Amino acid sequence: MITLLLVPLFLPWALPPLARRTVERVRPEIALWTVTCATVTLAIGVVASLGLLLLPLSLKLPPAAALAELVRPLAAGPRLLVLGVSALAGGSLALAGYQALRQAALEMAHLRAARRRVAGVPDAGGLCVLSDPRPDAFALPGGLRRADRIVVTTGMLRALDPVQREALLAHERAHLAAKHHLFLSAAQIAGWCHPALAAVTAHISFAAERAADEAAASRCGDRNVTAHAVGRAALAASRSRSATGAPALAPGATTGPVPARVKALLAPAPVRRMVPALLAMALVCSAAGASSTAGAVWLHHGVEIAQGERSSD
Repeated sequence: MITLLLVPLFLPWALPPLARRTVERVRPEIALWTVTCATVTLAIGVVASLGLLLLPLSLKLPPAAALAELVRPLAAGPRLLVLGVSALAGGSLALAGYQALRQAALEMAHLRAARRRVAGVPDAGGLCVLSDPRPDAFALPGGLRRADRIVVTTGMLRALDPVQREALLAHERAHLAAKHHLFLSAAQIAGWCHPALAAVTAHISFAAERAADEAAASRCGDRNVTAHAVGRAALAASRSRSATGAPALAPGATTGPVPARVKALLAPAPVRRMVPALLAMALVCSAAGASSTAGAVWLHHGVEIAQGERSSD
């Protein structure tokens, strides 16, 4: 049982190289969906395995044992090994929970601050222009009672010519239309569950930016114009030492490895849909799910025996 439940904790380390290969070779929107789903699936497997590993230690406590109606100790393996692994699982769950609450509160504070900055600023068709010399632009999700907005500073508008401005705005509109902030939110939550999944967050962000780049290029009808707009916007933003404070869940045109994005826009539009990395990710997720499920079934069988029920063997 212990081995079966440890497998989902090690499999996420295989995802970062697979995610990198996928976002480089697969169409951006497909890569975004695939990598995000794989990340969330593995995160669920990690949390489930940690919870199941914690169960043997929990059932050592008299109140929990009485609640589970145990009439004999739960035999889940060598006593010292099981208790040690259960203690580590409990510590990992506690640390992940603390980090999740802390980072979520911090990110929500940044999001509220950004919304307060634009609360009194008029918008035209969802476009909000901030009077700020620092070049910046990002897509600000609205939520249930607020409309989505594209936030751009006067500094960024001055840094681009009219055609490049249209490409920039098309990029931000693509973020909002595709709900990319939901993908980024899912990636962040999964990253709090396992350090390997935290490393995948950058690949998901890159895939979201590439998807918005391709949508903007399709809207403008000129990949070179979009590439120059992205490069020029990033260069202008890099010259400003102080950031405008856009939250991480508000994707922007200057996010991620800009040289790689510009290089991709200067190349022909991506057409490849499948690579072996996609199949490998599916196998990794399937292995994690099968292993955690088998461990849960084995543990459930052990609990039944500890409750005094007859083994089905």
